[in-house]
Amino acid sequence: MSRFLDAARRRQVDATPVWLMRQAGRSLPEYRKLRERWTLQDIVAQPELCAEVTLQPVRRLGVDAAVMFADIMLPVGGMGVEFELVENIGPVIAHPIASADDVARLRVPEGDEAAPRVIDAVRRVVADSPVPVICFSGAPFTLAGYLIEGRPSRTFARAKAFMYTQPQAFDLLLDKLARTMGRYLQAQVAAGAQAVQIFDSWVGALTRDDYETRIARHTRAIFDALAPSGVPRIHFGTDTAHLLEPIAQTGPDIVSLDWRVPLDDGWNRVGRERGIQGNLDPAVLLGPPELVRARTNDVLRRAAGRPGHIFNLGHGVLPESTVENLQLLVETVHSWVPASVA
Repeated sequence: MSRFLDAARRRQVDATPVWLMRQAGRSLPEYRKLRERWTLQDIVAQPELCAEVTLQPVRRLGVDAAVMFADIMLPVGGMGVEFELVENIGPVIAHPIASADDVARLRVPEGDEAAPRVIDAVRRVVADSPVPVICFSGAPFTLAGYLIEGRPSRTFARAKAFMYTQPQAFDLLLDKLARTMGRYLQAQVAAGAQAVQIFDSWVGALTRDDYETRIARHTRAIFDALAPSGVPRIHFGTDTAHLLEPIAQTGPDIVSLDWRVPLDDGWNRVGRERGIQGNLDPAVLLGPPELVRARTNDVLRRAAGRPGHIFNLGHGVLPESTVENLQLLVETVHSWVPASVA
């Protein structure tokens, strides 16, 4: 059994496990060298390149899990959505969803048909990785936000307007996304993934009432679909301090916190019967080494050595982060010894 999987199942570990969202690529020199030749879409389209990028931070940083180098938008291609991953912008949808007819046209593919190259890459990574492999999908609201807005948004006003003015079509859209992502994650588990994470990166834009009445059941459907697999299920969101309790009720084994809520407070709110992941501010890695060490230790102090903590950032690694600071973070986490365990 691995340190990461033990912590994910709330067992005592010899040291706190750590992995970092967006650890694959971004700041690593070996990834940047690859990017001199290949675009982002080139890499995700070639399983052997995807596997190489996924494993680079495992070799370089000594993290306790490998997270697939992919994009949450890839499986919506299997639903019939045309999009482009534009550098420094994000996903750009060719024909944004604007009507019930648009929703009706979306397919719900089988899991290995949604993004077959990703499934192939998962098999390659699992065969070569010395640590557990984490696979992921987008959550229904975050994916719907992109599909309706047509590109990343700060307010998701168009998506909210669709939710309010065409509630039945919006509900069907989330239902189709939930079924597709559930199947897609099941296919990744069948290919060897040992944990899964659902990214609801933009769900913090919603009120608690809208989340509970319009969104939560669709997120729960994905976690329910994965329950028979027995793999740890992680929920990730940002700016979700007002949603922690209802997020916990959707059924994740582990709730990932961003840096806007202290880790110990967040853990109390989601319940000690669940694991917790996080929650260092990624911008700390842009600071001096003494700051990285101090802030990392503060997160660990708040976790207090309780079973179930997986160290991570509150969001993804920023490209400007130095390899030295990333290595220092991992070393600091692994060397932490709590003064006492509550």
